[in-house]
Amino acid sequence: MERSEVVVIGAGQAGLSSAYHLRRLGIEPVVLDAARGAGGAWRHRSPTLTMEKVHGVFDLPGMTRQDADGGRPAAEVVPAYYAAYESGTGLNVVRPVRVTAVRDGADGRLVVGTDAGEWAARAVVNATGTWTRPYWPYYPGAASFAGRQLHYAGYRGPEEFAGRRVVVVGGGASAMHVLSELAGVAAATAWVTRRPPVFRDDDFDLDARREAVAQVDSRVRAGLPPQSVVSVTGLTYSAVVREAMARGALNRLPMFDRIVPDGVLWDDRDAGDGLPRDGGTWLRADTIVWATGFRAALDHLAPLRLREPGGGIRVDGTQVVREPRLQLVGYGPTASTIGANRAGRTAARNVRALLSHPVAA
Repeated sequence: MERSEVVVIGAGQAGLSSAYHLRRLGIEPVVLDAARGAGGAWRHRSPTLTMEKVHGVFDLPGMTRQDADGGRPAAEVVPAYYAAYESGTGLNVVRPVRVTAVRDGADGRLVVGTDAGEWAARAVVNATGTWTRPYWPYYPGAASFAGRQLHYAGYRGPEEFAGRRVVVVGGGASAMHVLSELAGVAAATAWVTRRPPVFRDDDFDLDARREAVAQVDSRVRAGLPPQSVVSVTGLTYSAVVREAMARGALNRLPMFDRIVPDGVLWDDRDAGDGLPRDGGTWLRADTIVWATGFRAALDHLAPLRLREPGGGIRVDGTQVVREPRLQLVGYGPTASTIGANRAGRTAARNVRALLSHPVAA
């Protein structure tokens, strides 16, 4: 078993930021990352998601990202930047290492179990993000659908949808990306959401950002699952939103009630704009894209029994209330690129305080 003062799990924005700030405080962390190369979730994004379409990629602390051609894929630009960052800052990133469990250990340490051995650490910073846990909501009849269903995590561009009738489910930036590209390529597109989308035409200024963060923060402090970002902030008129609007792809329909083999069905005949069918209104479809977001990838923390009755993990800033030796970054109010940077600094300070004054396990 390896021993380390601090183990950081994940080398995305939040993990790298945490490791950087730990080193600035004189603490040398080990960073464990499941991927074969740098870049975090950005490695897996669609090649059609170019830098000009990305909304808000913030620099990592201590190294400015060089301006890149806006037409280059984010899946190339951001991983290259992260790789240069790891090399330039000298961070100790060990990969590919998949963490399987974190449990209580001896001598007041946490044991991080992986497919490459175990590490015993006085503190753990968890920065595993959400990309590996795409959320697929259940709707009646989903198993009967004769066409193709995929989550946004598997979306790789519009070409494979040429001539198809596609229903895009979701009200966030991912749905906007898909709709902006499928319009004019697919035979038909339909956009459905559970709630009417809110488009912000005001300047999302500092006060508005603070209010949005405060709303999400209040949930995680209460031990509730974090809300999605778009449910708090609404949709801004980003490049992909403007493109989708220009192509006439943002004619929103309410969420369907059922999936049938050849499409989707609303029980209320007035709900959709499809064709009448016995029992409701039917819209023909051969493809459903679930742009329904992600959930925090925290299954490896299950041995610590951190869940509250409300279903979430109660976090004060970045520190887990039930387990002070554990910091959660990129979770709840820190699940954004700018939030991840700030969370890394906060987590590092919390770890320094813990190591200075250990809490009895």
